[in-house]
Amino acid sequence: MSRIRIDAVLIQAVIAGALSFAHLHDLAEAAGQDGWKAWAYPVSVDLLLVAAWRRMRTTADNRAAWAWFVIALAASLGANVATAGLLDLNEVPAWLRILVAGWPALAFLGGTLLVHAPATAPAEPDLAPTAAPPIAPVAEPVRDVAVERAPEPAPELTPAPAAEPTSMPAPASAPAAVPPALLDHARKLADAHHATTGARIDAATLRARLGVPAPLADAITAQLA
Repeated sequence: MSRIRIDAVLIQAVIAGALSFAHLHDLAEAAGQDGWKAWAYPVSVDLLLVAAWRRMRTTADNRAAWAWFVIALAASLGANVATAGLLDLNEVPAWLRILVAGWPALAFLGGTLLVHAPATAPAEPDLAPTAAPPIAPVAEPVRDVAVERAPEPAPELTPAPAAEPTSMPAPASAPAAVPPALLDHARKLADAHHATTGARIDAATLRARLGVPAPLADAITAQLA
């Protein structure tokens, strides 16, 4: 069996609420509000207090809630002080009668503003910025680059073996036979020489480039002229 725990603060709140409720009822009744209307005044004041308190706990900008809480608290404390003997309840002043009569409209306005005002969540502390993930480098498309190749070296031609001397030597004026492939290669060398130096290739240079005997170089030079 659970034991009932007695809370001193709760008991104190019940006593304070009952006394304040009774003082508000007595003041309203003295101000001309008789019957059920006198009992409705303390309920209106307490409801406005509760609405303002809840509004202060659920919104960050609670200036309006504090204002209505102070108004309701002043009405409750004013009734407690007025009924403590400082005010003659048999002859209530006119300004107090006006305040009591206008309280329902004021309480309705405050309750409506507290309930229907947009609620804003309390500001949260700024979180530390997280480091952005590293961005992977974008691979650039490989462009087709034409690779210039160096010209292949010309095949080395082995010099033709010297003709064996015969009893009857060939006449000096007979030109040596030039192979077509060798002539084409010699023409390419001559063109390259002319493009580089601006002069025609001579027999000695052509002989050094081709590595052929002097008669053959002379014959190639003659055909290139």
